[in-house]
Amino acid sequence: MRLLKQLVVVAAVALAGSLGVGAVGGNTWLTLVLGVATAVLALLAYAWVVRRTERRAPAEVAMEGAGAALGRGVLIGVGMFAAVIANIAFLGGYRVTGWGSMTGVVALFGFMAAAAVTEELLFRGVLFRIVEERIGTWGALALTGLLFGLSHLLNPHASLWGAFAIAVEAGGMLAAAYAATRSLWVPIGLHFGWNFAEAGIFGTDVSGNGASHGLLDGAVSGPALFSGGEFGPEASLYAVLAGAVLTVVFMRLARRRGHVMPRRRHTTGADAAAKLTR
Repeated sequence: MRLLKQLVVVAAVALAGSLGVGAVGGNTWLTLVLGVATAVLALLAYAWVVRRTERRAPAEVAMEGAGAALGRGVLIGVGMFAAVIANIAFLGGYRVTGWGSMTGVVALFGFMAAAAVTEELLFRGVLFRIVEERIGTWGALALTGLLFGLSHLLNPHASLWGAFAIAVEAGGMLAAAYAATRSLWVPIGLHFGWNFAEAGIFGTDVSGNGASHGLLDGAVSGPALFSGGEFGPEASLYAVLAGAVLTVVFMRLARRRGHVMPRRRHTTGADAAAKLTR
């Protein structure tokens, strides 16, 4: 029940924020304000519902050290996408066609902040964290990564390959980042940095949702396997490989720190009887 209650509370804030952003009709400053407000309210709602349902302080969103962890995540996300787009450009699959719009950058900042925070709270803060208690870190990583990928099948120009790519480079990698740090700030920053670089800096399609007017106007072409096609660079082989590498790095760090949880062993009648006779 705590999983359901936490999902409902955070999802309600996310839905209200999404409806609000849609209602302002693309107004730059209102989109920024509503996006940031949605992110802040979602964090407050998550902290409140965790306290109510688990009777504990939500250390995973503690403010101490949040700025540094968020910054590290953003740098990793931006650097990762820059490396992906550089590889696509090396084969002639990405080119800059002109300058974009600063107003577009501002609006995208708010939109991406809301998306990164709400999705991380739902998928890593609630789903991964609670499921991990039952089936262990590796099982939760695989299951929630799959669910995250499948959720993107609803996007325009979606495909099974695109869903698989998202499952690996986002679902798996972001869960691994949480497992390594036991904080949601790094995956939130990483998620935001990746998405903002994709749309707000390089002006490419984001998960099939069309090219954005960011700092640059970018055009992607060439074989879909390497460029990502209409779904965007997230569906490129380079993105999948980069996400897989970072997943391994984060999971090795999690193991070194003793953060990998085993699958919970189910207690049988024989086990209970053995304990009573000890």
